[in-house]
Amino acid sequence: MDCIIEIKDEVNVKIHNLSLITRRKLEKKFKYFMPYAYHVPAYKLGRWDGCVSYFSPGAVTYLNLLEEIIPVLVDEGYQINIKDSRDSTALDFITVTQETHKNRKWPKGHNDAGKPIILRDYQVSIINQFLSQPQCLQEIATGAGKTLVTATLSQCVEQYGGTLVIVPNKDLVTQTEKDYINLGLDAGVYYGDRKELGKTHTICTWQSLNVLDKRFKDGESELGLHDLIDGISAVIVDEVHMAKADVLKRLLTGPFAKVPIRWGLTGTIPKEDWAYVSLVVSLGGVVNRLKASDLQDQGVLADCKVNVLQLQDTIQYNNYASELSYLTTNETRMAYITDLLKDIIKGGNTLVLVDRIKAGKILQEGLGDESVFISGSVKSADRREQYDEVQTADNKAIIATYGVASVGIDIPRIFNLVLIEPGKSFVRVIQSIGRGIRKAKDKNFVQIWDITSSAKFSKRHLTERKKFYNEARYPYTIEKIKW
Repeated sequence: MDCIIEIKDEVNVKIHNLSLITRRKLEKKFKYFMPYAYHVPAYKLGRWDGCVSYFSPGAVTYLNLLEEIIPVLVDEGYQINIKDSRDSTALDFITVTQETHKNRKWPKGHNDAGKPIILRDYQVSIINQFLSQPQCLQEIATGAGKTLVTATLSQCVEQYGGTLVIVPNKDLVTQTEKDYINLGLDAGVYYGDRKELGKTHTICTWQSLNVLDKRFKDGESELGLHDLIDGISAVIVDEVHMAKADVLKRLLTGPFAKVPIRWGLTGTIPKEDWAYVSLVVSLGGVVNRLKASDLQDQGVLADCKVNVLQLQDTIQYNNYASELSYLTTNETRMAYITDLLKDIIKGGNTLVLVDRIKAGKILQEGLGDESVFISGSVKSADRREQYDEVQTADNKAIIATYGVASVGIDIPRIFNLVLIEPGKSFVRVIQSIGRGIRKAKDKNFVQIWDITSSAKFSKRHLTERKKFYNEARYPYTIEKIKW
């Protein structure tokens, strides 16, 4: 039997002349149950099985899955023919060295202000690994200098065109822009009130791309995604674990499908199969992992210890939402946690992460003037002002929601990181700890405080977090506290 693998663009593939049995086999192979399905009416009503497949009944699939698909076709006895419709572009990048940017200096305000910009050896390795593969992912620990890596990659791409750099929030837009300016790159940003077009490199959020696409389709804007990616040869996605969002996947596999160079960086590759495969089809496979423990061993990141404080609670709830509500809003319990925080803050600047806005407000009220609460409603400029104060303060407490602080915060002078009921998400836990282990001139060590409960669901979540701590090589102790 003959079949034809038609490569339509840099992402999408259609396979012709497959039997129904083979198509069903491949559909099943790449079918995954979506955890959020439990909350979707169509699933509850039996109209949807709660699954997504990356191989459709019509044999439409993705280029980056062919490595797994072709062996199945061979076993089924197919003779495989390839029809490649892509525009062929031979890529030949110059090898990057530590001294690639030696003629440029770090600006005022940087820890190395006035010194030449010298890439670290692991950054050189990361960059050259990307340059050797036009589509791939790398897991790079928070604090490794990903924005400098991204800017260097954009500079290397310039011989073929510009880059579109996608980040998850506004704070990371401005942080990334600074590194691009430091390297003298022609860069603009596209988000909110700043919509700078015509630059070689454009830094944006995926939310701003989605709004632009929707407005164009609704006839509310003459500008569309096609204008934004005109002349673009590379898409670089920072904190790419956010790409499991349906919106971003749709952009990467739809409007951006013809962009030949596709690189993704993150501190945490998702462990869920469906989320991982979503990244692979959009950007490519994982070619390198640089963990926080590796950088701690090299002295790049601060060492840490996780202190688990398990409050002995006797309450019982039938669901986690109710349990969490009690644990984070009960006045007596929160007053006790506030007292714990007062002692912790004596050890230096402290970042406290909470799940709920109400919990953050309670803690801020209890801690008083030496604390500030930051949620999604706080403007980026105001957030930055509070973060900058930490550079000179000694006993300041910043309380923030996980959504705001788990990515995009760069506050090296944090000596204590407190996680209030951090849950069981590998991405959230590891990303959150990444906020605390950046080094500063007067900081080589950080205390991590995991404040949790002996209640049913919290206890289960702690079991999962212990696995994460072991995997990340973060030492931990558990103290059971009767309160």
